[in-house]
Amino acid sequence: MTLPRCEGSVMTTEPEEMFKTVLLVEDSLGDTRLAIEAFQETNKSVKLHLVRDGLAAMAYLRREGKYADAPRPDLILLDLNLPKMGGRDVLAQIKVDESLKTIPTIILTTSVAPEDIQECEKLQADSYFRKPVGFEKYDKLVRSISTCWLES
Repeated sequence: MTLPRCEGSVMTTEPEEMFKTVLLVEDSLGDTRLAIEAFQETNKSVKLHLVRDGLAAMAYLRREGKYADAPRPDLILLDLNLPKMGGRDVLAQIKVDESLKTIPTIILTTSVAPEDIQECEKLQADSYFRKPVGFEKYDKLVRSISTCWLES
């Protein structure tokens, strides 16, 4: 599998109405690769859209510029440590925007700092997970997220 080098979406051949759209806001190529592989293995009904920084995430969610035709995500996976605009600021903007605040937003980060967890709780993140190391653990987390947040 080839990892997308730029922002975009992972394409599949399934009919569009069968998809759940997930916005992955992640700047790490390694973590992006793990997410793509885990979703392909775990839940083929997910159409994963990728953005690499906080400003791009907000443009995507507000359908601005090149994201004018972006689909509304069913779920957002948000890293905290992002370039241009940090994940905490993205989360804060999502949760005060009437048109966005109902989208489940899950923090997926390397931080286990109590202050990060508390701040994300205060900002109304729907869940907070530490990024697992290795594909098997990442796949297990994606399975759990898919079951809890994406299956109807």
